[in-house]
Amino acid sequence: MRGRHGDASWMYKRASSKDHIDDNEKDESSIRMPNGLGGIGNPSWSRCLPHILVAIISSLLFGYHLGVVNETLESISIDLGFSGNTMAEGLVVSTCLGGALVGSMFSGWIADGVGRRRAFQLCALPMIIGASMSAIAKNLWVMLLGRLFVGTGMGIGPPVAALYVAEVSPSYVRGAFGSSTQIAACLGILGALFIGLPAKEVVGWWRICFWVSTIPAALLALSMEFCAESPHWLFKKGRGAEAEAEFEKLLGGLHVKHSMAELSKSDRGDEAEVVKLSELIFGRHSRVVFIGSALFALQQLSGINAVFYFSSTVFKNAGVPSDFANICVGIANLSGSIIATILMDKLGRKVLLLGSFLGMAVAMGLQVIAATSLVSSSGALYLSLGGMLMFVLTFSLGAGPVPTLLLSEIFPSRIRAKAMAVCMAVHWVINFFVGLFFLRLLKQLGPLILYTIFGFFCLVAVIFVKKNVMETKGKSLQEIEIALLPPE
Repeated sequence: MRGRHGDASWMYKRASSKDHIDDNEKDESSIRMPNGLGGIGNPSWSRCLPHILVAIISSLLFGYHLGVVNETLESISIDLGFSGNTMAEGLVVSTCLGGALVGSMFSGWIADGVGRRRAFQLCALPMIIGASMSAIAKNLWVMLLGRLFVGTGMGIGPPVAALYVAEVSPSYVRGAFGSSTQIAACLGILGALFIGLPAKEVVGWWRICFWVSTIPAALLALSMEFCAESPHWLFKKGRGAEAEAEFEKLLGGLHVKHSMAELSKSDRGDEAEVVKLSELIFGRHSRVVFIGSALFALQQLSGINAVFYFSSTVFKNAGVPSDFANICVGIANLSGSIIATILMDKLGRKVLLLGSFLGMAVAMGLQVIAATSLVSSSGALYLSLGGMLMFVLTFSLGAGPVPTLLLSEIFPSRIRAKAMAVCMAVHWVINFFVGLFFLRLLKQLGPLILYTIFGFFCLVAVIFVKKNVMETKGKSLQEIEIALLPPE
């Protein structure tokens, strides 16, 4: 590790030299662009797109299983005999999140141990088993066991998807491609809401909702056999020739040598050393791990997932037809995510985060006003619905897609997978308690106090991002690592 900065500079000069570009490789793909690599232009984004589309099926499943109990929870509780028991209803949601915590804790070690492709396949398997168990459940305990299995797969999928997309995407579109995981999650939530619409009229329809999810899970497991492995992971494992082959598949032959030289700037063979948990929490990388964990904690303490889990109940209490309101929530979430994809590599990660959390705080302010006696009942109805939709929209513009993308960028290659696992574990712990206690807190504290608390955490997030988050747009993963690398 000694002399790393000096070696990195030397490697960069070598990587930028014309000796790395054969004359016969200067074809039509070498159009110069602002973020060109070594003067040879950007690699085509279309080469890696099919691999990314397969990877984000895991995010689609993540969103689907977050939303699948929204419209169906009432029917499930009636059929399985726990209707009116808010703790049992909370457990149906939170058991899945508890499983996700377990999965996320091991996701880094799985991704580093067997590779990104096999990790995706391992995340699909418990999702298939768990969804099938939930679909045939005859009592609460079987349902909870099925949700636990599903959650395990959910915990593995998102951090691995973030790693994979960041590692196979060209830097000039990494923000847009990183946001695609959020779009996939939104589509999953929206799909779950649409598929769940007949649940209140058709007896047993909720079982169909669970069976449906096994199809994309099986597709993910099978399609990954034909996708590229992460060149970063292969390089870390000392499989340089295979890494070059995957770079050629993902970026084109013209960019292989430069990409390998970029890897060499930061990856120096020290990846063979075991990354210990104490190193992540107390060692030289503790600051970036703290930033990542805090971002996920603030994201969840904003109350966003309470909207996705219990929006039907919340809107019903406010007198708004839940079917219409939930579809509006899904559309707002998807629309914001698409806009974020467009803006991610233009405005940057930090601007979107600041604007997003600030907008969420304003939206929660509207919810608080709606819960007071300052407005009429009809005014409260419009404020409640408008505030909820604004909350979801502004969340999806930054607080939703940015943290996962940003963390996959700022963590050094050596600790990236395991550090993501630690931060996602924080995410799922808080998510678990939000899912478990939201309905009870809403009942005991009332919307005025609860939404005020959520709004407060949104404002705390604005201050935290302003002071601690760096901008990463347009930079290669190796440039970001060298900029953040703490001195030894």
